[in-house]
Amino acid sequence: MDAVTLYHWEPNANSGKPMLALMEKGVPFSSHYIDMLQFDQHKPEYLAINPQGTIPAMTHTANGQQRVLTESTAIMEYVNDRFDGPDLMPSDAQDRWRVRWWMKFMDQWLGPSFSMIGWSVFVGPMVRQRDPAELDAAIDRIPLPERRVAWRKAINGDFSESEMAESRRRVGLGIAKLEEELGKRPYVGSNQYSLADINIFNSTYSLPLSQPDLAGKDKTPNIMRWLKRVYTREAVRKTWAMGKTDLAHRYGLIMAEIEG
Repeated sequence: MDAVTLYHWEPNANSGKPMLALMEKGVPFSSHYIDMLQFDQHKPEYLAINPQGTIPAMTHTANGQQRVLTESTAIMEYVNDRFDGPDLMPSDAQDRWRVRWWMKFMDQWLGPSFSMIGWSVFVGPMVRQRDPAELDAAIDRIPLPERRVAWRKAINGDFSESEMAESRRRVGLGIAKLEEELGKRPYVGSNQYSLADINIFNSTYSLPLSQPDLAGKDKTPNIMRWLKRVYTREAVRKTWAMGKTDLAHRYGLIMAEIEG
C-alpha cells in the first residue's frame, strides 16, 4: 500500500500547493507540521528528509521503496500524474501550455514579490521578538546561503525601499494580468480547475484584505468571482482546516469580504 507523508507549514503559499493537490485527488496522507517560525525546517530531523531545509517536502513509499520529493510545483505535478482521482491538468495541449505558463509566471516572477512583502510585514515581525542570539544561531544553521540572507533581511527589516517598490510594482502588474485572464475563462489557463488555480490561489487567497487598493469587488470582479469558486471547493475547506496560525482564521474574514 502506498504511504504518503507531507512535511508542510500553513495551508498557503508553497506548503498549501501540494496539500491542496493531495486533497483534490483524494490521496490519504500523513501530515507532518513544520513550524517555519520556530525554524523546524532547519532542525536535524527535517534536514534528514530535505538537506536543503526548504518546505514543503513529500515522501512517497510504494513497493517497499521511498521517494523524497521537494519543490512545491513539481510535487503537485507528481501527485497529479502518479495518483488516481480527478485530472488537474487539461487535456488540450494549448491549455496545458497555458497552465504551465501561469505556474512559471507565479513561481519565478510574481511569487517572489508576494513572498518579500509577506516576509516584511508578517514573518519578520513575528520572529524578531525572540532572543537575538537565538535567532543568529538559528540562521547560521540554514543550509542555503541565499535563504540565510533572506531571513536576516526579514528579521532586521532590511529589505531596501527599491526592493519593496519593485515587489509592489510586480504585484500590481500581476493582479492586473490575472484579472484580464479571468475575464477570458472561469479558471486560470483553462475552462477547468487545474494545478494553475491551486498554484496561484495559494499566494492570492487574501488579495481583498492584503491588497485592498488593488483588488476588490469593484476593482477586480473577475478575481473575486474566481476566489469564491475556489474557496467554496470542499478540498479547500478541508485543507484550510489544517492550519494552526491566524492565517487559517482569515478564511472567514476573506469569505465575508468576497460575499459581502
